Amino acid sequence: MIEVRVPDEQEGTRAVVRAWLKQVGDAVALDDPLVELETDKVTQEVSSPGAGVLCEILLESDAEAEPGALLGRISVGQVTGKSEEKLVAEGPSIALAMVGEGGGDARFSPSVKRALRLHEVDPAAISGTGRGGRITRADVDMFVASGSAAKVAPQASAVGGATSVPHDRMRLSIAGNMLNSVTVAPHVTAVFECDLSAIIAHRKAHRAAYDEDGANLTFTAYFIAAATAAMRAAPAVNSRWHDDRIEQFEDVNIGVGTALGDKGLIVPVIARCQTQSLLGIALRLGELTAKARGNRLTGADVRGGTFTISNHGVSGSLFASPIIINQPQSAILGIGKTEKRVVVREVDGQDTIQIRPMAYVSLTIDHRVLDGHQTNAWLSAFVDAIESWPID
Repeated sequence: MIEVRVPDEQEGTRAVVRAWLKQVGDAVALDDPLVELETDKVTQEVSSPGAGVLCEILLESDAEAEPGALLGRISVGQVTGKSEEKLVAEGPSIALAMVGEGGGDARFSPSVKRALRLHEVDPAAISGTGRGGRITRADVDMFVASGSAAKVAPQASAVGGATSVPHDRMRLSIAGNMLNSVTVAPHVTAVFECDLSAIIAHRKAHRAAYDEDGANLTFTAYFIAAATAAMRAAPAVNSRWHDDRIEQFEDVNIGVGTALGDKGLIVPVIARCQTQSLLGIALRLGELTAKARGNRLTGADVRGGTFTISNHGVSGSLFASPIIINQPQSAILGIGKTEKRVVVREVDGQDTIQIRPMAYVSLTIDHRVLDGHQTNAWLSAFVDAIESWPID
């Protein structure tokens, strides 16, 4: 008997069983996708650890799945109709025919079938990211969220001119995490103003060279590099609260909030930023952003963050306060919209009026971990790095 368990390393505060891809009595091959798990950060498949017949499902859809929990069992040596060797050799395949109401290709999971019917989506239009190119429920959700699917009325009830739209699991998970964060951590926000002239000039001079190296030199890459440098001024920003101590991290692992349309957002993590150049950061950031928007992130891509950046200015806001901390971290940086403002600058001892590209930057902290002087020291170092670019 082979046990199927939840992976020990599970990213996110809570995982649930989204859908079983095989049913009791189905023959399974080694590494066949068996079940989809979903957290607030990522959807992942649990593959079969061996070949045989799925004989028991212990955690049904919507059940909580703790790390190491027993999901089900596979019986070895009961395969009928196919030899075990043939099962191992065969990989999952995709049928591109439209799924009907009552049937359809069995190689689509039940949750995928429901989503395809609900949104009236032709699976032929979706690129599967599952094992062997199989379409997952997350693929369908991403396709719909991207606007590629035809717009259809949500499954809803109209009451008094209002439309009631049921929550999806990602929205519920985000809501739970946000509530937990503001409940356990006293949030305090400090706001500075930052002149982006230096990084705009640097980007203009070096963007073509970065393109040749395959890197899209975005402003976010500069923000990550400057945030990493600022950790030297206030190392406690890169830490975590425990009831008996503060755990201060050596590695600076920076997560970047990435919007997924109306579905919410996800936070891929650039690991060990203190060891990377601006080019290295830009390359990794581009890779993770593409994976996030293509629904190809893995658990490793969103795991281990010690600090988060929310570049909310890309959607137009000047500043947001407070930006809710990504637990169990101790701080989150907010970057507002860049706009030209009139500022006073001293030149040769004389005050001058200039027009500069300015943005509000905010640091929201867990006040259990950090105090005002640390917060302001960190923001001062961050602003100095941006305004005096290039940094050491």
